[in-house]
Amino acid sequence: MRSSNPVFSRRGFSRDNGYAGFNTAPQAGGAPVGTQGNPYAQGNPYAQQGGNPYAQNPYAQQDLQHGAPQAPVTTGRMTMDDVVMRSAMTLGTAAVGAILAWTLLPVSSTSYGLAVGSAIVAFVLAIVQSFKRKASPALIIGYAAFEGVFLGVISEMFNSRWSGAPFQAVLGTMAVSGATLLIYRAGWIRVTARYARIGMAIAIAFVLVLAVNLLLVAFGVAEDGGLRSMGPLGAIVGIIAIILGAFFLTLDFKQIEDGIAYGAPREEAWLAAFGLTLTLVWIYLEMLRLVAIFSSSD
Repeated sequence: MRSSNPVFSRRGFSRDNGYAGFNTAPQAGGAPVGTQGNPYAQGNPYAQQGGNPYAQNPYAQQDLQHGAPQAPVTTGRMTMDDVVMRSAMTLGTAAVGAILAWTLLPVSSTSYGLAVGSAIVAFVLAIVQSFKRKASPALIIGYAAFEGVFLGVISEMFNSRWSGAPFQAVLGTMAVSGATLLIYRAGWIRVTARYARIGMAIAIAFVLVLAVNLLLVAFGVAEDGGLRSMGPLGAIVGIIAIILGAFFLTLDFKQIEDGIAYGAPREEAWLAAFGLTLTLVWIYLEMLRLVAIFSSSD
């Protein structure tokens, strides 16, 4: 089963005892074989026959006390610092684009058209990157920039009607992502093949229902947005969407954890940052709508 996140769907993660990871042995000092693997993606394009090329270190010395090789030098391999730095760059680019769009573009039909155009460009860049076998920093940064313009215009529109909604949505996104990370690190959620299958089935059904709802609204069958209305039903749908966003975050965390443990090349950090950005944008937009719904009910 491939990853829910298109960024990881073509990457070097494969089946391994029902969990997620590169289809090779982990680095010395990393997660042991049999405790991690990836049920969502196929094949490691970097793996060579006979073991993990990233775990090999001809200069590694034997640990005389435990009879295991010491951790090898990790030059050229993805680290958590790499993921944090790349994520800061992509999210920072999106934030700068949003601030500039908010500041320079007044709310109007022109700015709305620019937002739609930016969203389309961002979508195309995301699709292109998703189908590439290697990370392209230019595509990822370009996606973040255009996505930022879209978010800035949309956020300004919401703020003009529901003052403070974007700020509350940012806080809500931080709260959801932080809580999800804490729960994941505490071990309360185990990303197994069964967990991923159930979550993906729900996510696919959710997207299909929203697609049908969009068609019904477009043809005038459903009024006031149907399931995406600004009433209680819309709030329930928004909460479900945010929960699904948290589910995608757990998949992203697992992919990052396994990439580090199994010696992914450093360029994979760009893809990890890209995946996190996609998920956080999803959560922010849903949180923005949810804040607007609750503000309207006051």
